[in-house]
Amino acid sequence: MLGEIPLEEWIANRSAGLSSVKPAVEEIIARVREGGDAALRELTQKFDGVFRKNVRVTRDEIENAYSCVDDRLIESLEDARSRITRFHEMQRQRNLWLEEIEPGVFLGMRTVPLDRIGAYVPGGRAAYASTALMTVIPARVAGVGSVCCCSPPPIAPLSLVAMDIAGADEVFAVGGAQAVAAMALGTESIRPVQKIVGPGNVYVTTAKMVLRDVVEIDFPAGPSEIVILADGSARPDFIAADIIAQAEHDPKAACYLVALDPSLPGKVTREIGLQVGESPRKEILRKALENTGYTLAASLEEAITLINKAAPEHLSLQVSDPLHVLMKARYAGSVFVGSYSAVACGDYGSGTNHVLPTAGYASTHSGLDVMHFCTRSTIQMVDREGLGRIADMVERLAYAEGLEGHARSVRIRRSGERKN
Repeated sequence: MLGEIPLEEWIANRSAGLSSVKPAVEEIIARVREGGDAALRELTQKFDGVFRKNVRVTRDEIENAYSCVDDRLIESLEDARSRITRFHEMQRQRNLWLEEIEPGVFLGMRTVPLDRIGAYVPGGRAAYASTALMTVIPARVAGVGSVCCCSPPPIAPLSLVAMDIAGADEVFAVGGAQAVAAMALGTESIRPVQKIVGPGNVYVTTAKMVLRDVVEIDFPAGPSEIVILADGSARPDFIAADIIAQAEHDPKAACYLVALDPSLPGKVTREIGLQVGESPRKEILRKALENTGYTLAASLEEAITLINKAAPEHLSLQVSDPLHVLMKARYAGSVFVGSYSAVACGDYGSGTNHVLPTAGYASTHSGLDVMHFCTRSTIQMVDREGLGRIADMVERLAYAEGLEGHARSVRIRRSGERKN
C-alpha cells in the first residue's frame, strides 16, 4: 500500500492531468462566452444532473439552509470564522504610508482592495464549508467591495450557511470550468470579477489557467497533497492518519513520506491498512493511495533537499527537532510543525488558510492571504530640495540611455524658469 517511489516519479504523477483536459475546458469556456446563462443551465444539467431556472441562489434558499444545519455546527462555523479572521487581520497592511527617506524625498506605498472577486467553493464528494470561510473571509478582511461564490449544485446546506457566515454577497449554483468561465467573462446573472480564488478539480484548475489573460487568479490549486518528513521519534498511527486525511479528499490526492528510519514505512503501511478499514470513503482512499509512496533519506540534510524539491501543498514535520528543519524548509504552502499539528487543524480553523498552491507551485506562489485581494501602488513625493539632491544622477543616467526628454523633464524643474 505504501510503496517505495522515487520523488521525481511522484512529482511527475502529481502534476499529470491538466493538459489532457484542456481541449474540453476550452470548449466549455467557448460555450459560456457565447451562451451566457443558457449555457450554464445546459452544462449544469449535463455535468451535475441538476436543472435550475435561475443560477443565483436566493435569500430564501440560504435562510432555509440554516434550518437544515445543527445549531452546534453553526456555532463551530462562527468559531472558525473568528479564528480565521483573527489570523488574517494580522496580515493587513497600512492603507497608506509615506516616509521622508532624505530631505525633500518622500517614498511610500498605498494598498487598495479589489472591487470584486469570485470564490470557487468545491462540492461533489464533500461539503466544503471550510473553503467558503477560507476564500471569503480574507477578501472581507482586505476590504473587497463585492464577493461572489460559485459552487456546483446541489449545494449542501452547510456550505450555503458557511458562505453566508463568511460574508458572501452573492452565491451561484454553478460548478466546474463553466463557473470559472462565468466569473471571468460574465453572463446575464454573474457580473465579471477581477480575480478568482479557490481550489477545485483538474477542470477548475485548468480553466483558471486558461483564463489568466482575462482574469487574475490566486494560483493553481488542484487535488490535495502532503509530504511528511518523519524520523524514529514519529508515531506511525499519526502519520497514517495524516495520509488518510489528505487521501480522502480526492482519488487524485497525492501523499508522500520522506522517512529517516528504515522501519517506519512498514509500520505506517500497517496503520494505513487498519485505518482505511474504518473509513466510509474507502473507494476514494484506495484510488488516492495508489498515488502514495515513500523514500528513505540517508540524512536529515538529504531529506530537506527532497522536501524543497517537492514544494508540497502541505508539509508535516514529525521529527525530533522540527524547528531546525523549519528554518531550512524553503518551499511549502503550509507547514505543520510537530507531531500534534494535524493538517486538519489548518483545514478547518486554527486560523491559517487552507487554499494553497499544489503540484510544486509552492516554490513560486504563496498560499491565499489578505494581500491576494489587494493591489499596491508605490508613491513618491519630491519637493524642490529633494529634486536638487537626485537631479544630477537622474539626468546623467537619462542621457546615457539616450532619453533626452527624461533628462529635460528634470532640468526644466531645476532651472526655476517659467516659460509661457
